[in-house]
Amino acid sequence: MTRDRNPHLNFHDVIILGAGAAGLMCAAVAGKRGRQVLLLEQARHPAEKIRISGGGRSNFTNLHTSPANFLSENPRFCRSALSGYTPRDFIAMVESYGIAWHEKARGQLFCDGSSRQIIDMLLEECRKAQAQLRLGVRISAISKAEDGFVVVTDQGEFRCRSLVVATGGPSIPKMGSSGFGYKIAQQFGLKIVTPRPALVPLTFDAALLAQFKELSGVSVDAVVSCGKTNFDEALLFTHRGLSGPAILQISSYWREGQDIVIDMAPGIDVLAGLKRLRSDHPRQEMATALADFLPKRLARTIADTTGGPERIADFSDRLLANVAAAVKQWRVRPDGTEGYRTAEVTLGGVDTSELSSKTFESRSVPGLYFIGEVVDVTGHLGGFSGAVVRPACPANRSEIKREHLVKEAADFCPCSHACFRWGRYGCRRRGQG
Repeated sequence: MTRDRNPHLNFHDVIILGAGAAGLMCAAVAGKRGRQVLLLEQARHPAEKIRISGGGRSNFTNLHTSPANFLSENPRFCRSALSGYTPRDFIAMVESYGIAWHEKARGQLFCDGSSRQIIDMLLEECRKAQAQLRLGVRISAISKAEDGFVVVTDQGEFRCRSLVVATGGPSIPKMGSSGFGYKIAQQFGLKIVTPRPALVPLTFDAALLAQFKELSGVSVDAVVSCGKTNFDEALLFTHRGLSGPAILQISSYWREGQDIVIDMAPGIDVLAGLKRLRSDHPRQEMATALADFLPKRLARTIADTTGGPERIADFSDRLLANVAAAVKQWRVRPDGTEGYRTAEVTLGGVDTSELSSKTFESRSVPGLYFIGEVVDVTGHLGGFSGAVVRPACPANRSEIKREHLVKEAADFCPCSHACFRWGRYGCRRRGQG
């Protein structure tokens, strides 16, 4: 990667703000088209979110990517991007660098080695394109000029014809993320869909925490629903509330004041099973009976919560139905989320009505582009954010060809959840084709 230290070489065809997945891909593609590209990153290292993604192995895409796997105020916005550059296209690049990968459950693709391989691949693509990278840059002002834009930083003043904002959202602030991109959008009069943490653990109030405090670390396969949306993945009880893939997924749809409904024994007729146990083992306690379907600690908590006679033989059909409902239809109202501190992505962002779906250029400010997580398009958990397409890359002052990026790869696994979330799924080597 070229790092330009000459303060006089300050005019570029394209300046890209942010060296995450979106920014790096954009720099590589624009540079290969003969554009003089400068990439500015405030952190000391590029692509920090890729580094920690997938528990350190980068869940870099998903084979089953479709528009249904993305949230936006305009759900149709991502269609052009997804059709213009597919997961197979990115896989081809990965394989061209000799990076071995494997498929886990549900089409999720991971590096056999480490996420550093994806970062090195993107940096090499930028190097080949002769894109310049400056790290540790602090931007103090951005303005429009007759010939494009002016970016004022602590490393000098830079000018460009096209300005691409790929600064991401405020999720995981310890990685240096912020809402800086939103400020740029607002400065130029673009609307913002109110950002909120997404793919984030849900928290309990004090009463629920006291009730379920003994369950921290217990996991079950579950179907979690909020309104008409549901996800059938794993659930984890934590010392703050609930986490695990199913909860992270539903958090993108849940809003304060809403209940979620949880089936902790999907595919099992718990009521029929309890009736059978009542007949076959009438002296059993309810906690012992429930342990046929649930982890022991969870079975004990549900038995204590629902109450009833000491032996299952003394449970009426109505009481058994109440216990079964506590397992199959547990209705709970979270108190909130863990916030941006642990959120994997940010919901909301630059309103897509302000952007061209084919070029990601601002409709009102020619030459200004927004790509990546800063845009109001958010992927599901499981490599969908990383399954994004080839990024926007200014081909000239007012045009970007049909390469786009919907979301920066941010589908990562914080250390506190990595073993649970990915270790429980058996992985297999990639199949044919």
